[in-house]
Amino acid sequence: MPERDGSAEPLVFDLVIVGGGSGNSIINREFSHLSIALIDDGEHFGGTCLNAGCIPTKMLVHVADVTADAADAAPLGATIPDAVVDWSAIRHRVFGRTDRVSEAGFRNRDEKIPNVTVFRESFRFESLHELVSTSGLRVHGHRVVIAAGSRPRELDVDIEPGPDLHDSTSIMRIAELPKSLVILGGGAVAVEFAHVFSAMGVRVTQVARAPRLLDGLDADVAAAFTARAATQWAVVTGAKVRSIDRAEALTVRLDTGETIVVSAVLVAVGRVSNTDVLGLGSLGIDLHPDGRIAVDDEQRVLSDGAPVEGIFALGDVSSAWQLKHVANHEARVVQHNLLNPENPVGGAPGPVPAAIFSRPQVAHFGLTERDAPGAVVITRDYSTTAWGWALEDTSSFCKLVIDPDTGRLLGAHVIGPEASTLIQPLVMAASLGLSVRGLARSMYWPHPSATEIVENALLDAESKLDQIAQKVSTKV
Repeated sequence: MPERDGSAEPLVFDLVIVGGGSGNSIINREFSHLSIALIDDGEHFGGTCLNAGCIPTKMLVHVADVTADAADAAPLGATIPDAVVDWSAIRHRVFGRTDRVSEAGFRNRDEKIPNVTVFRESFRFESLHELVSTSGLRVHGHRVVIAAGSRPRELDVDIEPGPDLHDSTSIMRIAELPKSLVILGGGAVAVEFAHVFSAMGVRVTQVARAPRLLDGLDADVAAAFTARAATQWAVVTGAKVRSIDRAEALTVRLDTGETIVVSAVLVAVGRVSNTDVLGLGSLGIDLHPDGRIAVDDEQRVLSDGAPVEGIFALGDVSSAWQLKHVANHEARVVQHNLLNPENPVGGAPGPVPAAIFSRPQVAHFGLTERDAPGAVVITRDYSTTAWGWALEDTSSFCKLVIDPDTGRLLGAHVIGPEASTLIQPLVMAASLGLSVRGLARSMYWPHPSATEIVENALLDAESKLDQIAQKVSTKV
């Protein structure tokens, strides 16, 4: 192979896709007439969700849920011996599956689809249609999709990397569980890993800068979650990391004066878009202050507010949500628009739900009570249903935020077991623009089941709206 010096003529493709996650899902049989370059420089092919995000973490969470359920069985009248956690077996189960899927996905694209060429190295943009790799290979795309994802944000603390310092990617593949772990961060990733490792017997301390964990969510949800978390692992809020050193032992020093000697540290303080490593900053496209690519409803990249012909972006490089289901929807939009440029589609199908798989689960979408002054707010506790009695649950709830004039849901917030499932009928109602009036009465809700929590919340909302309407009518 001739030496690549970056000056050779580029390999020309009809379509270049940068990113092997949701961008990879764009390719189907309808693209068989196009020459396609697929660029994925990740350690494992297939993107973050498969290899270092949603899927492996939820497989770990399930083990943690089973272990924690066993530990919490005594109030129900069952005494279950302490669970013995085999970390090596757990890790093998998780990555034995995801790594096989990753390898099969790579072989499928690289060997079985003749019109697709896979490049497994890093590229930077030299223009919006041309990229050059670290080895000097050039590719040119008549059309380009940027779907390069995001990466864990680094902690701004001066310490050399080492096997005792982790991000959300490396922590899942550690050889053995640490005896103790400090988790830095108070968001979704941090609280999920706090549940995973505490349930598996690791002594966890979570340190968050905000006054509560999940502080960006509904205030009642954040307060309830923080209280529940503090019964399972050590929680330190309102504190910043001043330094981390290994002078005698791995030591985390906080600005509160507290010192924590620990076996390992997990940095989970958010994620950053990969736009900076792609060399996009000097190409004249519009970027958000946090570095994300600005796009329109059709996922077209913008320059000076106008769409750039033939250049699309999706997922974490452009979306503020950093959620796989959002990236998948955007990939379907881009797929359609590449195939049907004369009949483009775009826009979101409704409010974006998010689920956090910690203990307890949290799910939410839309406005919080704080964000919607004047809204009707309904809170229904799990403990008011037969399913809640079965769980002996006294702290979980479903909270609705409703427009008093239209009866439509402005937001919904659920904290407790199966929250990620219970949120869906509320997402559907909001996406379809339905009023809560008559919604609970329009269908059967199995009894006794978890969904009765949602049913009762909707009935409460309908009753509250009727009371408001009656007061208005009386005044008139």
